[in-house]
Amino acid sequence: MTIYVDHTHLGRHVTGLERITLELFSKEALAPLPIIPVTAQGTRQMIARQTLELPMKLAASDSILLCPGFPPSPLLRPFASRVLPYFHDDFLISRRADLNRRARLYMSTPFRLALRTYPQFLTNSATTRERLRRYSRRDATITLYRPAVRNVFNVSDDIRAERAAGASSLRLIALGTVEPRKNLMAAGRILISLRAQGFADATLDIVGRRGWGPDWDQLAQIPGVTLHGYQTASGAADLLDKADVFICTSHDEGLGLPLLEAQYSGLPVVAPDAEVFREVLGQSGLYIDPANPTAAAASVARLVAMNGWRQLHVQQARNNLERWNGLAAADRDTVLELIARMARKCKRDTTPFQNRSIVTR
Repeated sequence: MTIYVDHTHLGRHVTGLERITLELFSKEALAPLPIIPVTAQGTRQMIARQTLELPMKLAASDSILLCPGFPPSPLLRPFASRVLPYFHDDFLISRRADLNRRARLYMSTPFRLALRTYPQFLTNSATTRERLRRYSRRDATITLYRPAVRNVFNVSDDIRAERAAGASSLRLIALGTVEPRKNLMAAGRILISLRAQGFADATLDIVGRRGWGPDWDQLAQIPGVTLHGYQTASGAADLLDKADVFICTSHDEGLGLPLLEAQYSGLPVVAPDAEVFREVLGQSGLYIDPANPTAAAASVARLVAMNGWRQLHVQQARNNLERWNGLAAADRDTVLELIARMARKCKRDTTPFQNRSIVTR
């Protein structure tokens, strides 16, 4: 069997698309399946291979294709039964106003088309699966493939549990590309409210590259906010170690992988009170309304006023990571069997045609 995996989007900025591909669709992640990554150098080659070369590979063989990054090209529709897309969220349809022009032109329409016509997909959370059902074929099969969460920053929670409970100069941290969908301006407004509620020296560290939109320049004007840009794993680890609370204020996420990764440091995680964040964090999260910075700041203030709050959240983070990684391990076994079954079916479906061609000649 030949199993191609679209890796053409790798080698750019390491955002959620790239990280999921590296975590779930590498040779190591899919072993022992014999996958063949299809790579590209630069944007032009990426577009050419996604748009033309991948359809040509399927037209010329009985191979199957996994698409963990960009939505499959419209030219792949004739081979839909042999293509398995991985969809991270539904924001290409549901939040088009938060997309830049290139994403609207190149990704949104193929995404909508694939949802309407493809028979099967993979996705990263039960929340995203239910959202995709609004747009997909009624008979589409949507299989969970949740990523196991590794300690990518090589952080430890041992010292955090031993720190003094007081946090007079509260230090918040957020991870993510600075763009409208991440709604980091809400985190900035929560910081302002915290400073007004007795945490005069509170700060907010934002780790992530500058994206599109005005948010970066607006955040730079807020006292106490530091925009660190892209950081190496060791640089991010140092900032996580110094932080007191991890905060996420995204309008929406398909999963929210950084929230789980931050839990290896034992940090309390503050997130919007939305279904996907409750799925990811369970009982370990502090849920807020990012649109109400005064109330959100008060919730954070109550959290750090509790006796033993650091030790409590270290233990809750450990428990949640164990829960999540157990779910991810079960998903991997299911997905490996699904891919192998697709490959076997393609071989059966194409062999009679190939045999007839041989006899004719």
